[in-house]
Amino acid sequence: MARVAGIFVCLLIVIMDIAAGILGLEAEIAQNKVKHLKLWIFECRKTSHDAFMLGLGAAVLLGLSHVIANLSCCCNCVCSQQESKKASCKRKLSLACLILTWLVVAVGLSMLVIGFMSNKRAHSSCGFSHHHFLSIGGIACFIHGLLCVIYYISAAASLD
Repeated sequence: MARVAGIFVCLLIVIMDIAAGILGLEAEIAQNKVKHLKLWIFECRKTSHDAFMLGLGAAVLLGLSHVIANLSCCCNCVCSQQESKKASCKRKLSLACLILTWLVVAVGLSMLVIGFMSNKRAHSSCGFSHHHFLSIGGIACFIHGLLCVIYYISAAASLD
């Protein structure tokens, strides 16, 4: 029964992260469809409500998948240097993946929030050109899904 629940949780996390990644990439496409004028590093563009909504959806899905992954996985942290020397490879892999998932979600959410907030206003904006924040956030969603599955499997294996 626990294995079935584990497989279900992994599938849920992967599906949510894939959906978030696709939404992030679609938001980038929607943002690039609006009119813009680029002069060297400065850019004037109209905002896209579609890019805002897609980016917001991607950020929400990434956040939810991260919360589900952290709540459903077993926490088997290594708290001291002595424990880290005694810890098995599975436990060290679990801890490394946990740290990497937090880093990836921080980068991914930051990129998605910067991307969709630049499309929040109802009028055009001018400033430095946007450097594909939404697509970088979407790619981070895919990486997050992979790391969460590795973390879940290694955490479950280290308990055995």
